Amino acid sequence: MRILFDSKLLMYKDPFGTLIPGQGCTLHIHIPETVPATKVECILCHPDGGLYKAVTMPFQEQVGAYHIFRGDFSLEDTGLFFYHFYITTRDGGFRLFKYGNDTNMEDGALWQLSCVPADFHTPDWSKGATIYQIFPDRFCKAGSCDLTGKLEPYTVHNSWDEEVDWRPNARGEVLNNDFFGGNFRGIMEKMDYLASLGTTVLYLNPISKSFSNHRYDTGDYKTPDPMLGTMEDFRDLCHAAHEKGIKVILDGVYSHTGSDSLYFDKERTFGGNGAYCTKDSPYYSWYQFKSWPDSYESWWGFKTLPTVNKMDPNFLEYIITGQDSVIAHWLRAGCDGFRLDVADELPNGFLMLLKKHLRQLKPDALLMGEVWEDASNKCAYGQCRHYFVDGELDSIMNYPFRTAILNFLRGQDDGRGLENTVMTIAENYPPEVLLSNMNLLSTHDSPRILTALVDDFDGSREEKANRRLSPEQRNIALERLRLAAFLQFTLPGSPSIYYADEAGMEGHNDPFNRRPYPWGRENEALLAFFRELGTLRKNLEALRLGDIRFFHAQEQKIGFTREYKGKSLRCYVNFSGEDWDVSGGKVLFGYNLHSAAPDWVTLSPMGLCITEAE
Repeated sequence: MRILFDSKLLMYKDPFGTLIPGQGCTLHIHIPETVPATKVECILCHPDGGLYKAVTMPFQEQVGAYHIFRGDFSLEDTGLFFYHFYITTRDGGFRLFKYGNDTNMEDGALWQLSCVPADFHTPDWSKGATIYQIFPDRFCKAGSCDLTGKLEPYTVHNSWDEEVDWRPNARGEVLNNDFFGGNFRGIMEKMDYLASLGTTVLYLNPISKSFSNHRYDTGDYKTPDPMLGTMEDFRDLCHAAHEKGIKVILDGVYSHTGSDSLYFDKERTFGGNGAYCTKDSPYYSWYQFKSWPDSYESWWGFKTLPTVNKMDPNFLEYIITGQDSVIAHWLRAGCDGFRLDVADELPNGFLMLLKKHLRQLKPDALLMGEVWEDASNKCAYGQCRHYFVDGELDSIMNYPFRTAILNFLRGQDDGRGLENTVMTIAENYPPEVLLSNMNLLSTHDSPRILTALVDDFDGSREEKANRRLSPEQRNIALERLRLAAFLQFTLPGSPSIYYADEAGMEGHNDPFNRRPYPWGRENEALLAFFRELGTLRKNLEALRLGDIRFFHAQEQKIGFTREYKGKSLRCYVNFSGEDWDVSGGKVLFGYNLHSAAPDWVTLSPMGLCITEAE
């Protein structure tokens, strides 16, 4: 018999998940009567190990062979805390730690508990949204390209169906300077298409004037890239999206600029007033020169991406606090929030200031961060991040869910790992953040999900350029993608479609995950499936806003409920090789069913369904 405590279950910790200051919390720990416990304490510590408080847990009652000890407490301060138990016995004492979903004496991990601000709220429209991510150069082109300001050498593809440029130049450099000409007008032409997928948020990769196709090398923060269109075009795009009930969020790239920019101007494209050109530049203090002008700090060593001093007062005024700051400029033009590139590299002070001014300018604007790990306990560059405990960010790019779904559907997890990942994130994140998270399967930084589900090839760029899924691999991947998308759309958060995933696009990582959308060559059956998922989320409030509880997660079978306002939905995924009998409830949606009778269903292998409790 083991000591029992599971922070994810209300019988041991109530309430589930994060707290706010002053909110009561009750812990129960079940200790076998064979352990002569005389006293139990919960030891709460700061992340550095310093003691915050010790909570005494008196004996409450005996149930069967277990003695139950109960502790009641509240947290006075916001912050990230960790805890373990100290159990005193007649013979001495020992510490109790977390060991997976179990407990262990004197060895293991700590339990985590976050206390977040009482007034921490995310925009209502971000909760349970459906996001569509567009890499602007590669989605849709309408009209001709404006090449104003583009520097040689660059390539404009003659055909939308050509392969992306992947070969380094003679100096071994990959310049990302080939363009297909996707633009704002092209996106507007496809607004009905986006709406048909149930899209409620449009996320655009960088749109500011730059000299690469990815545009993370910002040249001018306040000017749209001429290839994409004018400010008037962007305003029209936002207006068209808003008419369809779709919000627009932009990529905020504030850890670095381009070397070829108004601010650095290494190539003297912008008139020679940048920090590289003169120490009298108004932007000189933005940068960190080791020896001016040629030795400077740059992003991951890329000399084309000089990093900025994020807390420089001039930079803060330009980006955040000025009357015509960058964020004010784009909010006035119609955008509804920002996704922050490499949020780990933006100091807590920068994020706090940005969030404050963003809310002042637009009370329901969204601030999302690019974080690849569990953002609740992230430490980066020697700093513990305060994304949630200081209310800095509204949502996160939810890579942990992607990893868990891939592990499950590649047969590396029988379902227990997926349950643990989902419930750990649900426990560690504020509830409103959980519902606003960007639940992704692919992005511009990862292989296409169709490829990732069956092929983890890690060869050369040339090999990847010529690599395609075999017909057999593709059929397997398409089946798995339906299950992956179903999980993405039914788990808590905001599912995000990376453009053309719904059309069956494949490809390894950059640049092969950034090929143009295959208009006219879509996989129509897959596209129809994604549209059905979008309709489900629109019609079923519990899928957007409901609490989650797993009732099955093993043997390659996943089952969980989403509950909201008395409505209970049961979601099933069968990745096993055998039928799964599901009893009771009305079938609302199903794929690959043996039977779709209204009150019962036998779910076949590679099957999925949603039932509604009667």
